[in-house]
Amino acid sequence: MLLNIENIYKYFNGELLLRDISLTVEDREAVGLIGSNGCGKTTLLNIITGKESFDRTVDGLGSVSISSKATIGYLQQSSGLDSSRTILEEMKDAFSELYEVKAKMKAISVQMETAQGDELERISAEYSHLGAYFESRDGYRMDVRIKQVLNGMGFADTDTSQVVSTLSGGERTRLALAKLLLEQPNLLILDEPTNHLDFETLMWLEDHLKSYKGSLLIVSHDRYFINKVCTRICEIQQGRIYSYKGDYNAYLLQKKMRDERQLKEFEAQQKEIAKLEDYIARNKVRASTAKMAKSRQHMLDRIERIDKPEMYVQPPKIKLTYDIEPTKDIVRVVNCPLAVGEGDKKKVLINSLDMHIRRGEHVGIIGANGIGKSSVLKLIQGLIPHDSGNIMWGNNVKISYFDQQHEMLDRSGTVIGEVQRKNPRLSDQDARNVLASVLIRGEDVFKPVSVISGGERAKLCFAVMALNKGNVLILDEPTNHLDMSTKEVLEDALAQFEGTIILVSHDRYLLNKVVGRIIEIKPDEVNSYEGDFDAYIEAVTAQQQALQAAENERKQAQERAAFEQNRQQSHKSKQQRALDAKRRERIRQLEKEIEDAEQLIAQLEGEIADPAIAADYTLINEKCSQLDQLRCELEAKMDEWAELAD
Repeated sequence: MLLNIENIYKYFNGELLLRDISLTVEDREAVGLIGSNGCGKTTLLNIITGKESFDRTVDGLGSVSISSKATIGYLQQSSGLDSSRTILEEMKDAFSELYEVKAKMKAISVQMETAQGDELERISAEYSHLGAYFESRDGYRMDVRIKQVLNGMGFADTDTSQVVSTLSGGERTRLALAKLLLEQPNLLILDEPTNHLDFETLMWLEDHLKSYKGSLLIVSHDRYFINKVCTRICEIQQGRIYSYKGDYNAYLLQKKMRDERQLKEFEAQQKEIAKLEDYIARNKVRASTAKMAKSRQHMLDRIERIDKPEMYVQPPKIKLTYDIEPTKDIVRVVNCPLAVGEGDKKKVLINSLDMHIRRGEHVGIIGANGIGKSSVLKLIQGLIPHDSGNIMWGNNVKISYFDQQHEMLDRSGTVIGEVQRKNPRLSDQDARNVLASVLIRGEDVFKPVSVISGGERAKLCFAVMALNKGNVLILDEPTNHLDMSTKEVLEDALAQFEGTIILVSHDRYLLNKVVGRIIEIKPDEVNSYEGDFDAYIEAVTAQQQALQAAENERKQAQERAAFEQNRQQSHKSKQQRALDAKRRERIRQLEKEIEDAEQLIAQLEGEIADPAIAADYTLINEKCSQLDQLRCELEAKMDEWAELAD
């Protein structure tokens, strides 16, 4: 057991935030910590890491016990990096001990060159000990591991000599997480680690954490991420913590069963309480029964109240409908470039955008951070101009637009005023009823839009959209700032919407539940995939595997061709060597024959010069004929020798 928490309480301004919290984290366990906004998740992490104190019970109980073998790494929502260092320096700092060992080994190796006798034996033993320690901690792969993690966390194209202070907030968070992954603490605590990550980085991180050798305690609103990584879910609900075995999907089933059981217990207890209260009220004033009433009051006071399950606390109501049926072709975008900025600051994000969306489709648009997904939504609505191409909308299209910055709201007005500004005929009571459906009630309806939270602004937008009754919903990151219960309500509303949805989101759980087609945007292409996000991942993986298989086949074909070429060259070489040997042998033979011929020619010339032979006409003719023949043969042999010698 790495971590054991028992009977923790926490008060803020006299209000109880955490009540009797007990939690354990075992070796090699991945725990997801979830709960609504403000329930105390980050506070609990700060208590575990000693950044905040906790309150004890009246009996003095309450403890946080951390195993002596535990090393804790904590990724906060602020990075905690040294801003004056470079990226590479921060990454190397994760291996500071190993770099010190490496430096010692280098110094000892220098000493070993001049040491002798006992001194050499001593420092050799020390070098051997340090080397074994260095190797056991994978010291020889430090640089490789740094590169792998930086690439995985989205820094593949980043100059590692860049100073941390020049990075954006999101980049610093990613770098801090990369450093923690390199440090490999055996208890890794992560607070919203998926913020600022694109899909590719998210999937790399999920794979990395699934094979992580230590334990994980993760706070996240990314349900898809929790589902992939975590093996146990702990939910903080109404100040208490509840544990569920399995992933997020398993948690949903178990939670439903627990809440149904708790509701029955709550209702049964409420009936019992009502009976006691009724008996006490009827009998406490009568002298004959006052003692019994007092006894029942003691019984009532001793009852430990069962909380009403949070699922039965009224959730927001979001119902999206439309009253006009549009044409079959909702929007068609043809060869349309996307550029942002003006003049010298103008930047082309997409060279040519082609897109066709039909009536009733629920389409999710995805792509790398900064590719221009939000700008695409503005482009097709005419909120961003385009120099060429065509954007054609069908007839009877009525758009309801949700932008992630809530720019469509007038922040200078009140909440109820914003609803009535968009719907002038709406009475005050009707406007209040609409806002109450998204849990904005009482005096909150008169608050300025500028002061309400991001989640409340999102709910206000949904209320306005519901009134607008658009048949085409254009949504830009609609689940940002929402707690999980509101996300689930919104997802159900969108999944049941019979009109058209064009959706940009990083929420993969939402994409799986709502969309039926994924459009992936890249600078040089736009690809469409039928199905939800998981189907998209399967299709992309299959494409990558096919490309890899084709590349492997190409390499194998090259290797086969090279082998065949080498084999043929080897065969030709053998033939050539045989021919060369035969040529050299023939040259030696010719040289011998030329030498013999020259000797015979010299002999014949001497004989022809002899007066005795010259007097014999017949003999001299024979000798002259032999000499001519030998000279012809010698010339032929000389020509052949010269040709072979070349």
